[in-house]
Amino acid sequence: MKKILTIAVACAGLMSFTACNDFLDEEPRSTLVSDSFYQTEAQAEGNVNYLYRTGATNSYVDFGSAYTGPFAAIQEELTGYFSNSYEGQEIVCRYSRNLERQENTMQLASKMDGVWDNCYRNINVANGAIKYIPSIDMAEETANRLVAEAKFFRAFSYFYLVKTFGAVPFYTEPYEVPENMEMSRTETTTIYAQIEADLQEAVNVLPATSFAANGHRITKYAAAMMLTDVYMYQHKYADAANTISIVVESGVHSLTTNDDLGMNSAFNKLRSTDDLPEAIYSYEFDNQISNSGWLPTYAFDGDASSNGLFGTYAISQRVHGPLNRYLNIYTENDLRIQPNQFFHWTFTNEANGKTWNSVGGNACCWYYYDEDAIMNTGRGTKDWNIFRYAEALLDAAECIAQSQGVTADAARYLAMVKARANLGTEAELTAQLQGMATQAFIEECWNERLRELPLEFKMWDLCVRVGKFPNISETTKGQITWVDLVGATNAAGATITESDLLWPLSVNEIQRNPNLAPNNPGYSDK
Repeated sequence: MKKILTIAVACAGLMSFTACNDFLDEEPRSTLVSDSFYQTEAQAEGNVNYLYRTGATNSYVDFGSAYTGPFAAIQEELTGYFSNSYEGQEIVCRYSRNLERQENTMQLASKMDGVWDNCYRNINVANGAIKYIPSIDMAEETANRLVAEAKFFRAFSYFYLVKTFGAVPFYTEPYEVPENMEMSRTETTTIYAQIEADLQEAVNVLPATSFAANGHRITKYAAAMMLTDVYMYQHKYADAANTISIVVESGVHSLTTNDDLGMNSAFNKLRSTDDLPEAIYSYEFDNQISNSGWLPTYAFDGDASSNGLFGTYAISQRVHGPLNRYLNIYTENDLRIQPNQFFHWTFTNEANGKTWNSVGGNACCWYYYDEDAIMNTGRGTKDWNIFRYAEALLDAAECIAQSQGVTADAARYLAMVKARANLGTEAELTAQLQGMATQAFIEECWNERLRELPLEFKMWDLCVRVGKFPNISETTKGQITWVDLVGATNAAGATITESDLLWPLSVNEIQRNPNLAPNNPGYSDK
């Protein structure tokens, strides 16, 4: 049994006056914090455990709908390169892909409420843990670790809020009485300063070991990955290069290797196997405690369930899938574009002899396929990797190039990722990459992010961070031209404007708290 998930079930880390609840029925009676629930070490750990199952993380792992993916997946649809086949019903997906959110602010309210509420619940519990845990009679080392974990999650939630909405209400003391809760928005520079301070402390305090070896608790390296992201988003590339070196030079994490270029490839291992050395931070799923919802069905389109391909799920939908044009990020010899690596087009169930072929020849997402869930249990169990070592190498390569130029280390880190994709030997690729001009090398780092992380919901963040949009060739495989983001035409034919870079605050939130007005530019308050 997975340790942190089991503990979270035992006591779901309450944010209020309540006692331990079952994990699947953890709706608290209040969003307020009480010092009465910070009297013992068990209470402290229970509240910190709650942070693992809510907050910004949920925007990546909420697979509770058969028809629409988590919020981070919807963000990808802003590029037009990904779509939801059920967007006629899930209109937020259509408005996102067609860049029509500004005219439909009210229809986005429930989705915005979800992001907002999850993050602020997480922040308030973290604030309580940070305030009260140091006064509990417990081992100092344990108290410091729990506070550092709370600071990691507080930083993660604030970072996600800032990326999503820009300026937001900011507080570091827990709400203990329902007073003075109608806060105004705080400029992002102030919030970023706290995010950096929280993560710096987490890096200094948390254990220098792998996520799996640490009982699936946040480690020094997970905190360093998050801090690197924060620095990169602010274009502090020298700071980011120093921070990511903690991860890439640790010796704790490594790339998953290919045993062959088929079903035993690194990408199939990443799809099917938990706790690989590549995993730096994952969200745990367990088919008996907290399964991955409808995620396994996202590997197919609607024809799979309608023709009886499998009987474990009643519905399958291509809720997140790429345009064929997006697949031109790969050259033909790239392992990652081969069938049954990241994508697939056909599948045969040997148990019943039925074969599925994707509708219209569109690629579906093999990376989401969970064999036991689809074939046997109807309950997905594969963990979701939020940070993995391949991303750390790409971070390091780009940050070094952005701050120092194309060094041997930068070239080698990028070459390691490309070599695993069967694009050449590490030595050959390192030599080629080291000869590139700096801007060309940086753009190749961006290209490689698209190729290596196509289904992990990180493309829109990249576009906003660098202010560029990937214009993927419709005819030449592997050719990507980066153009200015604002003014670019997305793959759905819509023009990206400045107001597309942020989401609107929920009109429900503005009605509850008029101090939040006005909404972000381009969006209505009503």
